[in-house]
Amino acid sequence: MEKSSTLFKTIYGFILAGLAFSGYLAGVKLFTATCAFGSQCPDFLGYPACYTGFAVYAILTGIMIAAQMKNGFTKSLLTAVTGFSLFGALFSGYLTAGELSILFTNGFGAFMKSLPLCSVGFIFYTIVFVLSLMAGKKAEGVTLQ
Repeated sequence: MEKSSTLFKTIYGFILAGLAFSGYLAGVKLFTATCAFGSQCPDFLGYPACYTGFAVYAILTGIMIAAQMKNGFTKSLLTAVTGFSLFGALFSGYLTAGELSILFTNGFGAFMKSLPLCSVGFIFYTIVFVLSLMAGKKAEGVTLQ
C-alpha cells in the first residue's frame, strides 16, 4: 500500500494524535507529579500507565516512519502496526474497565464529566487496529514486500 493512500494517512494521523495526547499526559505526570485534567492516573508495574501508552504510540510512530521510508507498508510493518495497536487496545481497555468504578460510584453524569483518560487511548488504539486490519484486507490482492 502506497504511503500516499488515504488509509495510510488516516492510520498515521490517529497514531500521531495518540502520541501527542499520551505525550501530554506523560509530560504532565512527569513534570508536575499530578494527573492531567484532574483525572485518575492508573499505574502499571509501578509506573503511570500513560508512560506505557506513550511508549506504544512512539513505537507505532517509528513503524510508520519506517513505512514512509519504504514508500508504504511491507507485510511485516503492517503486521507490527496491527500487533502493537491490538496490544495498546487491550492494555488501555483493561485500564478503562478498572476506571469504570467511577460510573457505579458517582453516577453516569460524573463519569461523563471525567471520562477516563485511558478510554481515549483505547478509542485511538482500536481505530488504528481496525484500520490496519482494513489495510491488510485491501492489500490481500497486492503483493506487499
